Amino acid sequence: MTTESTIIRLVIGALMIGSVYAVMGMSYSLIYKATGLMNLAQGDFLMLGAFVGLTFYKTLGLNIVLSFILTFIVMFALGYVVQRYLITSLLNKGASFSFIILCTSALSLAFQNGSQIIWSPYTLPFPAIFDTGAVDIFGAKVAPENLLVLFIAAFGAIGLFLFINKTKLGTAMRASALDQTAASSVGINVQLTKGITWGLSAGLAGVVGMALGPVYGVYSTMGAMIAQKAFAGAVTGGYGNIYGAVIGGLFYGFMETFVSAYLTTTYKDAITFAMLIIILAISPTGLFKEKVIE
Repeated sequence: MTTESTIIRLVIGALMIGSVYAVMGMSYSLIYKATGLMNLAQGDFLMLGAFVGLTFYKTLGLNIVLSFILTFIVMFALGYVVQRYLITSLLNKGASFSFIILCTSALSLAFQNGSQIIWSPYTLPFPAIFDTGAVDIFGAKVAPENLLVLFIAAFGAIGLFLFINKTKLGTAMRASALDQTAASSVGINVQLTKGITWGLSAGLAGVVGMALGPVYGVYSTMGAMIAQKAFAGAVTGGYGNIYGAVIGGLFYGFMETFVSAYLTTTYKDAITFAMLIIILAISPTGLFKEKVIE
């Protein structure tokens, strides 16, 4: 393999995993921007989406497109229910911000253990989606499933951006995030917009998890490290800044890929989080200097 084809393969791989971090980081930022909360179970929505997608596609034998659509619907409903009937209930009882964080952490463990009981504690293979072999891109051989992950993640990120900025519901969500009292006074259902925010975040994570299934297999902790890298990207860009989450996610995707290729695979995670510490030491509010929600 030539040097050029190697670099092309690495760039495509970096874009693939970086776009996954970007979408997950956008999900973190979206929830924080809309509700002022932090969801530590976000990576487990990705994992559950992979298991749900596997059930639709392999167990029930549904079409792959239909499986993606149904996975999004199921995960959207799960995210909506978690916000409306768990998070909101705790907030109405006076739960603090730190208590909500602990709650989502416990929810993460419940999801992981629940997935082991319902499906399997072992890694399950996800059937290949495409019958064709590797795709040739300027001399680099790339698995079509990897390109699908890149497409799904990019489509999700662009779709989320357009939804937030170009639709009435997206405008209502942004208005609720800026001032809940003012939004309520003009007829916006703030609780509904919060539920939709969590639903969208869970739905996006779910379809990305399903797309990752053929690449990594499906297992109960598959979302854990991805969520940590995505969180690092969101914090690096400025936690709560949607655009910053995209830049941060792509940054860590490229750094991780090229560090693994040219330096070390053993310490790539340590280098990633060391970089996060350095960036925050220089700019505690991230590269885009996002203001903290009080």
